[in-house]
Amino acid sequence: MFRDGLFDGARVLVTGGGTGLGRMMAERMLSLGAAVEIWGRRGEVVAATAAEMNARHPGRAHARAVDIKDPEAVEAAVAAMWAEGRPATHLINNAAGNFVSRTEDLSHRAFHAIADIVFHGTFQVTQALGRRWIRERTGGAVVSIIVTWVRTGAPFVVPSAMSKAGIDAMTKSLAVEWGRHGIRLNAIAPGLIPTEGMLARLRPGENSPEQRAAGTNPMKRIGTPQDIGDLAAFLLSPIWINGETIALDGGNWLTAGGGFQDYLAWTDEDWAAARARIQARNAADKAQRG
Repeated sequence: MFRDGLFDGARVLVTGGGTGLGRMMAERMLSLGAAVEIWGRRGEVVAATAAEMNARHPGRAHARAVDIKDPEAVEAAVAAMWAEGRPATHLINNAAGNFVSRTEDLSHRAFHAIADIVFHGTFQVTQALGRRWIRERTGGAVVSIIVTWVRTGAPFVVPSAMSKAGIDAMTKSLAVEWGRHGIRLNAIAPGLIPTEGMLARLRPGENSPEQRAAGTNPMKRIGTPQDIGDLAAFLLSPIWINGETIALDGGNWLTAGGGFQDYLAWTDEDWAAARARIQARNAADKAQRG
């Protein structure tokens, strides 16, 4: 689908690049000749991922522990990329957080746990790179990972739906404002492309969620790393597409409205059990960051 070396000389920053969709897209960009810098809060995780990438693509993957919720940390990390001679030419905004909850049960802290990463963090990284691209007149390209829920809404994931809708608006707004600077912004709204961390928080305790999702999808399958990697590469390539959000879900968003309606039947006991499983996963991740 793509010629070899399409991204030779490109340097792609991927937030949340140590695992999941971020890693899938980073690996696809490496395969097309790019160098990548992967960011994540868990330094050991991104370092291990970069080491595995460098085993296949020597010297073309770099890891940095960055909490994108912190604007000063973002500015320092971006400044370091430039100072180290690895200025980013492309950006994939992938870092996110999410979990299912009845909205009436959400604490302020829980809401901000999502919004501070997805809404504030994505903007902070995009602005930090955009400022440099504008100042240096280099242009650039951005792909942000959002959700089809920005079109439909979705029950039980309101902080994510609200925050991702903000990124959708940012994409359209900056496509117009920054297009004159040679900066393009687009977004991908993927369907289910299984990652272990995502399923633990959105389908806690459910057996074979992939099989269920495939059965209800119009194309009777779920997404793959190649699906997300190829679309990200397409949108980051020198193509005249700007300000678009593309659903990558086999048409499922036309039928499902977010996909969490089945939780309307959950009892208080079901929600308590789900919270316990999600909290256990969060605790495990926090321990790993420490």
